[in-house]
Order: sequence, then C-alpha cells, then structure tokens
Amino acid sequence: MNETPMRARALIDLAALRANVRTLRARAPQAQLMAVVKADAYGHGAVPCARAAREAGATWIGTATPQEALALRAAGDRGRLMCWLWTPGGPWREAVEADVDVSVSGLWAVREVSDAARACGRAARVQLKIDTGLGRSGCQPDDWPELIAAARAAEDAGLIEVTGIWSHFACADEPGHPSIQAQLRVFRDAVAYAEGQGIEPEVRHIANSPAVLTLPESHFDLVRTGVAIYGVSPSPEVGTPADLGLKPVMTLSASLASVKRVPGGHGVSYGHHYVTPGATTLALVPVGYADGIPRAASGTGPVLIGGKWRTVAGRVAMDQFVVDLGGDSARVGDEAVLFGPGDRGEPTAEDWARATGTIAYEVITRITERVPRVYVGETVEGNTADTDGKSG
Repeated sequence: MNETPMRARALIDLAALRANVRTLRARAPQAQLMAVVKADAYGHGAVPCARAAREAGATWIGTATPQEALALRAAGDRGRLMCWLWTPGGPWREAVEADVDVSVSGLWAVREVSDAARACGRAARVQLKIDTGLGRSGCQPDDWPELIAAARAAEDAGLIEVTGIWSHFACADEPGHPSIQAQLRVFRDAVAYAEGQGIEPEVRHIANSPAVLTLPESHFDLVRTGVAIYGVSPSPEVGTPADLGLKPVMTLSASLASVKRVPGGHGVSYGHHYVTPGATTLALVPVGYADGIPRAASGTGPVLIGGKWRTVAGRVAMDQFVVDLGGDSARVGDEAVLFGPGDRGEPTAEDWARATGTIAYEVITRITERVPRVYVGETVEGNTADTDGKSG
C-alpha cells in the first residue's frame, strides 16, 4: 500500500465489509440481503462498498434518494437496486429506464410513476410502503385499500409491476419494545390484504439491521442491512460489534501538524476553555468540524497518540483541534487515530458517540469529502489486494 503521508484519511477495509455481509447473511439464511449504501455508504463510499457487498452475496442494494441510485447505475451497478425517498417531480422516468425499484406511499406517487412508465414505454418496478408505526413515509393503514386499488389498476394497465411490500421498524434497536410486535401485526395484515387483492410481491421486507440481528420472525423474503455492514452496532442494547461478529470498516486518522512545549497557564484554542495545568506538550491534530469532527467533542473526544488515549483539549475548530500530551513526547507527522475497530487500542465510533452525546451512525456518516477515503481489501480478478488513494 502506498504510504504517502496525508493530512488525514479514512481507511476503508472492504474485506471487513464483505465479512460483515457474510455474517449478516448467516443471521437470515432464508432471506435475500439488501446492503444499504445511502449517504455515500454511511460515509464509506457508495460505489466500492456496493461492489464489495455484492461480492459477499448481497442480492439487493438500497439507497435513500433516486440520485444515489442513478449514480450507482452510472458507475456500472446492474443488480437489483431500490430507492425510497421521493418527492413530487422527482426523476421517475430516469429511474424506470434504469430498472430501479421505486418506493410508493401515496396516490400522487402512483400517478407520477405511471406517467413516467407511459412516457418511456416500459413498466416501472414499484414497491409499496405501509406505515406500520414509524410515522415517517408509508401509507397509513386506513388508506392502504385505496393505494392497493390504484396499484392494481396501474398493473392491469401495464404501467407498473409491484415487486415488493415493505415497512420500517421504529424501535427494533430496543429488543422487547412493545411497538415491534405491533408493527409486525400491521405489516402482516397489510401484506395479506394486498395479496388478497391480487398483488403478488416478489419480496416482503421490514427488517433493518437490529431486526436482522435479534428478530428472526421479521426476516420474510428480504432483510435490509445498513449500519451493521459497516461494522457498527445498531445500539448498545443489541450488543457491541464484537458481540455481533462484526468488524468496523472505517479507521479515521490524521498526522500531527504541530508538537510544542508550552508553560503552565497557557490557553488552548478558542475561548480558552482549556488552560494547561502545568508545563506540557501540545499536539495539533489537523481535522475539525469541516472534516466532520463534531464540535461537541470539545473537551471530550478520545484520540490515540503514541499508544495512549488522549482527550481533545479545548474547542474543536473548523480545521483542527489540540491534544495535551502531558509529560509524553511526539513528533510532527506522528499518527493520531480518532476511531477504528479498536483492535490496536484505539477508540471506536461508539466511544466517540458516547463522548459527544450522539449515535455511532452520525459519527461515521458525518466525515466529509475533505477527508480522502483510502481503500484496502479490494478484490482484483478474484484475489484480494490493497489499493490506495481511491475516493468514494
């Protein structure tokens, strides 16, 4: 691997991603698996991650926006692909022509996708979403018969093919929550009604990452795995990545930009919220909130430097933050590891989430494009190889 120094980098281990996909497939052996690569694969790079997931047996790829799905098609992905976050006037025709499954929750969407199908002369692949209790998108159960009737009419006209019925859990990351079984009942009733009206879906799906791991009765024909394929636990209640047999895929690190001795009483960063208690060594880590490091990490974020955990000293700025090394020494260019799998003693995304009062999903997803993604563990003609410097 090319070891050219970088200000910062997010190392993406695609071999770990493939292993995570295989682990999750084993948890739902009777169902197909969708790898969700929305938000640029949770910050990991949608195109390489989608490719690696398919290599590991993911038969579907999922995105939120149609633009994300169309970008994958433009990059050469030709397998089953679904997107679900639509607004009026969206690129329906482009999605239909690209053979993308589109999610429909209301009559307006049936009309728009039908118009697109008519314009391009081919049936649209449509998945109908029922709101079983999450309260976001999805058709309300009282309106479900009307949506099914409209979908059946569009199918009879040759404008759409209903390929799926789906929904989304609200509290699957809290095992035993009463809403889980309530949502399953609504989902089963919705599927039964649709099938009774002549709808023959290819796939029925409601299970997200935590449900894949803890709720086998929810697996149906397809499971949707998002954060878990990146080796992040859906929640502490479900277990740690190690408990679940998953390995974090991203390691975020930076090269120290400055190391200097300062006297006691020296203010550090904006507002002087940290003042050195005595003579010490300060190290400058050249990443900040423009790179996705939360400002909430000021005074709390953990960093591994020189084999020891350190804590952000003072405020996180736009491009940098400071760490007090105490009596230890370091050199400019030494590595600071913000988070990774934890197998070298470094903090994890979960550690950053605890330190900043958020969830690990946000920690990994917020790392911006200013940080280069460096991929290792890619496959080349069936063999694994290390590659460097490819942005996702």
